[in-house]
Amino acid sequence: MICVSRFLRINQGGLFGPLHRCLSSQTEGELRIVAILKEKFPSASSLKVVDISGGCGAMYEIHIESNEFKGKRTVQQHQLVNQALKEEIQGMHGLRIFTEVPRQ
Repeated sequence: MICVSRFLRINQGGLFGPLHRCLSSQTEGELRIVAILKEKFPSASSLKVVDISGGCGAMYEIHIESNEFKGKRTVQQHQLVNQALKEEIQGMHGLRIFTEVPRQ
């Protein structure tokens, strides 16, 4: 089970509070992206893909930790992820990428 935290703005009061949505399984888009990234980054020690568009597949958030990023600047790490998802990105409105090198 994955839980997605979202933030909800309460009308004009400007109050922010957490809204949690728990899903029993991942969407098709999430599973497809996970499969592609697992293939492209086989040494990934952590990988999380979340559809942050409410399930329609328009926007995703990716957290990936991999040794393939070692010695590369953040922009280069993100370019590797973008290249791996080149085909899928064409149908998206947005993509948030968070990359890390595993601590040793």
